[in-house]
Order: sequence, then C-alpha cells, then structure tokens
Amino acid sequence: MSEEILINVTLMETRVALIENGLLQEIFIERHNKRGHVGDVFRGKVVRVMPGMEAAFVDIGLERAAFIHNSDISAIDAEGFEVRDELPKPIQETLREGQDIVVQVAKDAISSKGARLTTHLTLPSRNLVYMPRSKHLGISQRLEDEEERERLMALLQEVLESETWGERGGFIIRTAAEGASAEELQEDVRFLNRLWNKVEERIERKDGIKPVYQEVPLYMRTVRDLIKQDVEKIRVDNQETFAEIQGFLDDYVPELDTRVELYSGDRPIFDLYGIEDEINKALGRRVKLKSGGDLIIDQTEAMTTIDVNTGGYLGSRNHAETILKTNLEAATTIARQLRVRNLGGIIIIDFIDMLDPEHQRQVHRIFAKALEKDHARTSITGISQLGLIEMTRKRTRESLGQTLNSDCPVCDGRGTLKSAESVCFEIFREILATARAYENDVLLVTASQIVVDRLLDEESDTLAGLEELVGKTVKFEVEPMYTQEQFDVVLY
Repeated sequence: MSEEILINVTLMETRVALIENGLLQEIFIERHNKRGHVGDVFRGKVVRVMPGMEAAFVDIGLERAAFIHNSDISAIDAEGFEVRDELPKPIQETLREGQDIVVQVAKDAISSKGARLTTHLTLPSRNLVYMPRSKHLGISQRLEDEEERERLMALLQEVLESETWGERGGFIIRTAAEGASAEELQEDVRFLNRLWNKVEERIERKDGIKPVYQEVPLYMRTVRDLIKQDVEKIRVDNQETFAEIQGFLDDYVPELDTRVELYSGDRPIFDLYGIEDEINKALGRRVKLKSGGDLIIDQTEAMTTIDVNTGGYLGSRNHAETILKTNLEAATTIARQLRVRNLGGIIIIDFIDMLDPEHQRQVHRIFAKALEKDHARTSITGISQLGLIEMTRKRTRESLGQTLNSDCPVCDGRGTLKSAESVCFEIFREILATARAYENDVLLVTASQIVVDRLLDEESDTLAGLEELVGKTVKFEVEPMYTQEQFDVVLY
C-alpha cells in the first residue's frame, strides 16, 4: 500500500489530499478567511446557563456563542488537576453567568449550531498529546503490537522521571510514535512543557475574551498527524510551505523515508492527479460502482443515509451471488466515501437484502475492515433484520458538501421544486380569493415562463371556467426573474 500527500496552497485557501494506491481517500480544506477552530484554546465568558439541558453557552469571540455540556466540564482539585471518576455536579453549581472559563474547541460550528467546547485541555505534538490538567498516562488504541505498547510506555515513564519541570500533567502516546526513541519522546515532552508555560502566561493575563492557543495551519497539522512509514511522498506547490515542511521533517522525523517535493509544473497539482474531478463527484448524490450498481447518499440534519442498489448489474451466476458481489464492493466504496466526504454523526446504510447469514457476515467483516483505515473514530452495529447497518463517525468539522456548497436559493435546500401544475392550482386559488375580496373587472397574474405557458395551454379550459365563475378577466405577464414557484395576482 503506497500513500502520497498533495498540498495545494493559494492566497484563498489550503487544500490537502491523501492519496492511497492512486485513489483519493481524504480531502482537507482550510479557507484563510474561515479557518476552523478545533484544538484552539480560548479564555471565554459564560453568557447563559441552562440547568434543564445541563449545558451552557460561552462567548469565545466567534460569530455564535459556543456550547458546553456538563459532561465536558472537569472537576478540578486544589492542585489544579482533574478529579477522575467523580459524578458531575449540577451545572448551575459549576458555572454562573459572567464567569471566566478556559475552554478548548472540540467541534467546529456546523450548520446552525455553535462550536462544541470542553475543559479537558489537550496539546498535541508529533508523538504525544499533553493533558496539563490530568495525571493519566495512556497510549493510542491504534497501536496494536503489545510489545511496542509496553516499550513506549516504559520509555515515556523513564523520560518523565528524568525531567525535573514543576507540576507534571498527563500524556497519551500517539500512533505516530511507533518506533520512536527515548530522545524523541523527551524532545516532545520538553516542547509541550514550554508550550503549556506560554499558554498559562496568556491565561493568567485577565484581559477579556481571547484565544490563548491556536492550532498550527492545515499543512503543518497534516505533516504532524498523517505522516507515517506508508507515506512515500509529499508534493507541495508552494515554496514557503515546502521549506517549512522540509524543516519540520528534518528536525522531528529525520528517519522517515518520505520525500518532500516542490511541484512547479504548469498544470495545477490537483488537476494532474484528478482530484478536482473526485471532489466534484463527491458533491453528488449518486456514486457508480464498477459492478454496475450504485450508491445513493443523502445527508440530512439528523443523519446520513446510504442506499445500495444493484443498478444495471445482473451478474453471471445466481441472484444471491450478484447481491453479495454488489454489497461487498459497496462496503469498501462506502468506507472511502465517508472519508472523502467527511460524513459524520449517525449514518444508516441500507445494503441489498441478503438471506444467507454467511453473506451478511462477509459484508459486515469487509466493511469493518475498510473502516479501520479511517482516522476518525467509528462505531458500527451488526446487520439488522431490515438489512441495515447503523454506525456513527466522529464529526469535528463540516462535511465536504457543507464546506463547498450553500443552500439553493430557488428550492431553499429542499432539492426539489413545486411542479408547474401545482403552482397553477395555487394561482387559481389565489384568483378565487382575490376576486371575492375586490370588485375590479380585470386581474393580472405575473409568473415564470413555464407556469404562464401551462396556464395558457394545458390549464386553458380550467382557466376559462374560472373566469366565468368569478365574472372577471384574467391577464398574464411573464416575469423572467421569477423562479418556478413565484407568482403574483394583482388588480389590473
């Protein structure tokens, strides 16, 4: 398995694409005028406490007040550390309106919801995550080799015992630390200690609502979080970004074989790899499968639904084998689409019904295996009696569609319009109401071209009967700027 990372930097935005075996797996977009805030630490002010919801709104200087739930507020002991395994107090005993509070953004504002906050502060480095208010030592569950887990934990404990800096917090060893030496862990510990000291200094300056720590730009987060032995190459199309990434790798992970290349070709780097086409495909509802089947992906406020269809695939064997082959291909494609589109929250997948329990187990096993590559935390159920798999995928930022699209001003995001026939019938009802209210002999209907054409053609008999019923003449005028649903009935 070979992986490449493409980094496209422009004046407007930074885009990062993760490529695996020639296929786009993930796309990250950071617009410079609308940067995400996940990981940023703020000194904020509580603006409203809601005991009924066990939550509060906090002003951290963003457009909308952010939201914090009582479960995300840690109890602090006299030494300034979190008290673990303690039942949370009612939120009205923990927070009060006007109170200053130090919080970290756990989820960016999505749709109409404000950012989600937590007081469980974490600061990441290449190999470690530092928890200044905790005394816990842990290790990533993605590191499965038990010997390596024990080696890294022993190294970290040795490093911490050798350090003499003040009040120590907790650490989690990241997946990227696999194979790391004691010197690398020690360097990370010292870096995180210096970083936290700077953050504390900013927190202690009580000068209002402000950010006290901001995450590094997208391209640096990518190098820090995604670089591993499988990544063969990083291609960057910006000289300054190239130099910064090269310096980071030389300083922190010189043993990696990953090559960093400066791309200076005339053709845009995303065009060269077909990424622009992949992005445009990921904004559509339908995904074609190689077998001839397809997926229909619908994202709503509450959940995302994915329907698997056989489409034009008939198969060369029996019906059950045809269904199995389509479902197996769909399982791997869905796992990739979740990453490319960054779909999160509740996801319901409607596979084609399979009667054979062994076929169901195969599809579930392949799907679970494909999800193991996902950097976001996922949880899936078994296949239900209705042939559905329910799953969740951690959502920390907007999906690709939410980032790149906006609601259609014509249909207001519904995806459909009232038919011309329905609009004509609304006009007839409006004519009846207006005719009863006013004594004018002539009414004027203003509507779109397609609606006026239908009124004068298919609905002409109904219109004649209506004019006779109300005893008035109805005239028509086309308004080119009107959508199919817009019309006016006025006195002439």
